[in-house]
Amino acid sequence: MTTAPAPTRVRIAASCRSVTEAPAFSFAVLTVILLNAVLLGAETYRGFAAEHAAQLRGAEHGCLAFFTLEMLLRLGAHADRPREFWRDGWNAFDLIVVACAYIPFVRENSTVLRLLRLVRVLRTARFLPQLRILFIAVSRSLPGTVSFLFVGAVILYVYAMVGWVCFGSHDPAHFGSLGRALLTLFLLMTLEGLQDAIYNGLAISRLSILYYGSYVLLASFVLVNVLIGVVLNSLDEARELDSAALDKTGPDKTGPDEAAVDGTGRADLAERIAGMRQSLDVLEQSLGAAHPPASRDQERMTTIA
Repeated sequence: MTTAPAPTRVRIAASCRSVTEAPAFSFAVLTVILLNAVLLGAETYRGFAAEHAAQLRGAEHGCLAFFTLEMLLRLGAHADRPREFWRDGWNAFDLIVVACAYIPFVRENSTVLRLLRLVRVLRTARFLPQLRILFIAVSRSLPGTVSFLFVGAVILYVYAMVGWVCFGSHDPAHFGSLGRALLTLFLLMTLEGLQDAIYNGLAISRLSILYYGSYVLLASFVLVNVLIGVVLNSLDEARELDSAALDKTGPDKTGPDEAAVDGTGRADLAERIAGMRQSLDVLEQSLGAAHPPASRDQERMTTIA
């Protein structure tokens, strides 16, 4: 059997939840995240950073204090149901990012600390629905992307070996080795320098047009379109997952209020019916006292009426 949470934890969770679910709180967190990004960019200007080192350090400490307070409030909002906190991946991500700033090794290493502050910018996805959907789509497209990369690597390797055999001795700068051939074909995948490559190939053999034409058709059109299809399919799935998550949380937020309204309406209806029955009983008693039944048949007729 599950024990009910303590009343103190319930009150703490309700108070913290009223703060964390407020739109102003989300706006404040997003503003501080963007401010943290601006401070991180300002530190790249050495002259400005050296002149305002104390102010930048104080602003960074203020941002860290705000993020710490935010995480304490989010933890407090789940005081009555701690497991729900870890079921949300964004909660775990935010807690790790904020907690790492207090680790001695990370706090003393300026490079790691700056990278950690840079990761904080990714927290904007929590408050921007479209960016959150995009991140979900990228994560769901990883399996398809791995398959795409494997097929692309096979095609790249085969064409690199063919290019080394056919053009290695005549064009060693681009096909002199397997590595150079792979680099050349990888750049040709973006159609960069394709015209020069075709002219150089035609100077060696007219059949080179078949080599470059088939490679561009496979690598630049077929594979790229397949990758776009994988990403778009994952984007549609991400939208469906996000809408399903909102549908699940929607009834939880509105359900108690609707139930309360429904219960109040039923209580009012029951009170009205009880009052009407009481009025009918009083009316029946008054009529019976004023007009006593003359006979048993008349009494039955009165009862039926």
